[in-house]
Amino acid sequence: MKTDIHPDYNYVVFNDLASGEKFLTRSTLTSEKTTEFEGETYPVVDVEISAASHPFYTGKQRIMDSAGRVEKFNKRFKGFGA
Repeated sequence: MKTDIHPDYNYVVFNDLASGEKFLTRSTLTSEKTTEFEGETYPVVDVEISAASHPFYTGKQRIMDSAGRVEKFNKRFKGFGA
């Protein structure tokens, strides 16, 4: 492996702005901002959405009623083209 071509891989705290949850992981991202997490100081990266707040992962996803949409379309264009 070549030396001095790979980015630094360090601990970073990701802060979910939607839910306020923070989680520690390793990443090549860096930040000037820091935060206290479990007694240690780490760089923090703010993210707008993560698995903690995404509707698919939280179970708050809306299910579209496709049958109702088809009926609405047919009702709207019932006499079109006749």
